[in-house]
Amino acid sequence: MSAIGRYEKEDLQTALQVLRQGGVIVYPTDTVWGIGCDATNSEAVRKIYALKQREDSKSMLVLLDSAAKLDYYVDVPEAAQMLLDSVSPDRDHEITSSPDEDEPAKPLTIIYPNARHLAPNLVAEDGSIGIRITNEPFSQALCAQLRKPLVSTSANISGQPTARFYQEISREILDGADYVCRFRREDETPHQPSSIIKVNTDGTFLIIRQ
Repeated sequence: MSAIGRYEKEDLQTALQVLRQGGVIVYPTDTVWGIGCDATNSEAVRKIYALKQREDSKSMLVLLDSAAKLDYYVDVPEAAQMLLDSVSPDRDHEITSSPDEDEPAKPLTIIYPNARHLAPNLVAEDGSIGIRITNEPFSQALCAQLRKPLVSTSANISGQPTARFYQEISREILDGADYVCRFRREDETPHQPSSIIKVNTDGTFLIIRQ
């Protein structure tokens, strides 16, 4: 992760220490700012549901730093593999076409069937889980060095507007986290959530969010 040299290593290491201790962080992602924890730790996941004031019957997505790690956590149907194969190799998991050429393509979250090796309270009732391969340097480094998937849910109370950048995150969320990352706090570029496609074992798929 040579890109890590561009920002404070102390920030990254503190976030990793909190994650390894079962804590909750607020951090920048390839889309909007997120609330995160170790996706294999059920108690840490429970803390995020409580912080967001959200029912735990609603699943949350996770980030991975490499598509090569998918098979350990989910089944990857052929249709999902085709989506993975169709994206640009240096922009893993990102939609490469946009209806407006002046707008950047949105990162893509795929909902896969048969989740495993994850916190049970993170997985949807049908056994599926949404995973996005992040190419944003900070969140990618977190995933790579944690060596586990990282929960990524928008940094807002459930039902309230999504914070498009750090300054829009509510004090309630910031105060409720165990650590708030410093990287990209000054960036006021509005970011949007990812596109979401659910892929079923039989090859059918459903566009959840464009």
